[in-house]
Amino acid sequence: MRSAYAPKDVSGKVRIWDTVNKEHLMKNEFQPIGGPIKDIAWSPDNQRMVIVGEGRERFGHVFMAETGTSVGEISGQSKPINSVDFRPARPFRIVTGSEDNTIAVFEGPPFKFKMTKQDHSRFVQAVRYSPSGSHFASGGFDGKVFLYDGTSADLVSEIGSPAHDGGVYAVAWKPDGKQLLTASGDKTCKLWDVETKSVISQFTMGTQVEDQQVSCLWQGDYLLTVSLSGFISYLDVNNPDKPIRVIKGHNKPITVLTLSPDRKRIFTGSHDGYVTSWDAKTGETERMMGTGHGNQINGMRTVKNVLYSCGIDDSLKQVNVDSGWYSGVDIKLSAQPRGMDLKDDLVVVATIKELTVIQRDRKISGFPITYEPSSVSINPGDDSYLAVGGDDNKIHIYSMSGNVISPYKECEHLGPVTDVAFSPDGKYLVACDANRKVILYTVPEFQLAHNKEWGFHNARVNCIAWSPNSLQVASGSLDTTIIIWCLTEPAKHTIIKNAHPQSQITRLAWIDDETLTSVGQDCNTKIWNITPI
Repeated sequence: MRSAYAPKDVSGKVRIWDTVNKEHLMKNEFQPIGGPIKDIAWSPDNQRMVIVGEGRERFGHVFMAETGTSVGEISGQSKPINSVDFRPARPFRIVTGSEDNTIAVFEGPPFKFKMTKQDHSRFVQAVRYSPSGSHFASGGFDGKVFLYDGTSADLVSEIGSPAHDGGVYAVAWKPDGKQLLTASGDKTCKLWDVETKSVISQFTMGTQVEDQQVSCLWQGDYLLTVSLSGFISYLDVNNPDKPIRVIKGHNKPITVLTLSPDRKRIFTGSHDGYVTSWDAKTGETERMMGTGHGNQINGMRTVKNVLYSCGIDDSLKQVNVDSGWYSGVDIKLSAQPRGMDLKDDLVVVATIKELTVIQRDRKISGFPITYEPSSVSINPGDDSYLAVGGDDNKIHIYSMSGNVISPYKECEHLGPVTDVAFSPDGKYLVACDANRKVILYTVPEFQLAHNKEWGFHNARVNCIAWSPNSLQVASGSLDTTIIIWCLTEPAKHTIIKNAHPQSQITRLAWIDDETLTSVGQDCNTKIWNITPI
């Protein structure tokens, strides 16, 4: 088992991380090429690493993992390299697949170019050695899969004629080397018997463009594939028509987050308009179906078994949580929404032109505004107050009587207000801003709750969330950190550094008083165990 892993990077950097210790510290960082890295492979002794991609001066490099010292050259191909693999046995070999339609073979160490293979007529997308190193397979945009001798690189045969009707994006070997899994843009995966070159099973993954299969992995007894939509499917060899499990996350930045009223389900919405439902305990997912927004979602809330969402298509839509389908309710807004909140059957949407009040799925009033809002929160207590964060460095407080909104007070900040939230008990309002501050107010005075400044973020604070007991506040920032603040101990706080590494935090929500969930621009949904201060 490897004690380190190395993620790929669009800038050409390779970071090597420890995987043994509790804290996964970065061991090394190298920049072997000056462009996006497309594939990476370790030598079987874990001492050497080879990367390939779209470098400006070279398309690949092989080096020592501890020192970064070069142990050969990756040359001989004229266009970006898409795939690479290390032969897992001596004599060591490296194979690469390029956009110049060739496969290159290297011998070493130190590794030197040996030959190219020109059997593919289009881009070579995948090259992989068998577990024993006796063979390697290649897949290309021409739909073809070829099998080669692992030592001499002689062509053994073609698998299929061709293997797929669309480009082959990935190949994966069974641990015993007797079967091969291929994934294709024709929306299918196929399982092949290597000896007979015949199809054992064909997995049809769907009919939509996003059902194209772009990667596959054989991990122990599990066959996994990844679709263009980002879904990960566990294939069932005995039932090719239905995967054992499908993990349906996001592959675009997540912009909104909310919980079901019982806090057992997490709902996330993304930049591309998709909404995903997560089981808070098991992590199992479902994607909401039907006609959604089709573009960025800026607000989302639940009441009973209904999920409301608003998007930059200037509409408020409704999802039946029980069925997982959009209900068909589609309320047109006067302008682009920036946030929303609800209380009982009343929904308030903050658009760039007005505060829109919706009741029983129809617009009943609108209150014009002269600032651009960022967020909106309705006081859940007996007193009906509405707080709206503005780009004019103010929190705008309104009183609400039924569906009538009236200005009540304004609270000044030193930067644009990015989020506002009333506490569950209705006694406090917390707000954050672009000036890196989190500020707590009392209700209904809307005065500072204490003199201790909550200002330990290093960049704009994007979002805030209350724990159910109204005793803790979580804040998420552009600086990638989450900070937990305590009302009873305002001088103390807990910092979660690099909560979403290299990605700003976009939304937070508490599942219970000791469990927090966060989402970010890295497309991830995370759950945290929080020790009360």
